Amino acid sequence: MNWHLKSFNELNIDELYQILKLRIDIFVVEQASIYSDLDNKDRQAGILHLFAEEQGQVMAYLRLLPPEVSYPDMSSLGRVVIHLDARGMGLGHELLKCAIAIIDEQWPTNTCHISAQTHLQSFYNQHGFYAVGEGYLEDGIPHIGMERAAAKVNE
Repeated sequence: MNWHLKSFNELNIDELYQILKLRIDIFVVEQASIYSDLDNKDRQAGILHLFAEEQGQVMAYLRLLPPEVSYPDMSSLGRVVIHLDARGMGLGHELLKCAIAIIDEQWPTNTCHISAQTHLQSFYNQHGFYAVGEGYLEDGIPHIGMERAAAKVNE
């Protein structure tokens, strides 16, 4: 498995195609959720794309968003996805560990907020995220807000 961390402009066409295909295959087709995956955030300055590929196929992906892009004063993770063929092998845990290390380095004084599918709450709990607020529907799927404390306290 080869891991990559790139800005939008560093992605080549094949990588971008594989990432978008994986996101659409899972979030739109598998989950039968009709929404526009292209939300104009992918190419914003400061957003990083973390993915693992094997033999030219993207197997795991998420994007890291700096504070102020999605939430005031908080960084965020989004579009967390594992290829159907790679599920159950621990790749999701590996992906989150890498992402948390990057967040702690890039935005150490900011809380990280995510919009998690409710059925994945215990998965995110294992990585230091805790539920905040009430559950809600997002694109017809039950979600809950979750946060992870900043690595460092503002001084």
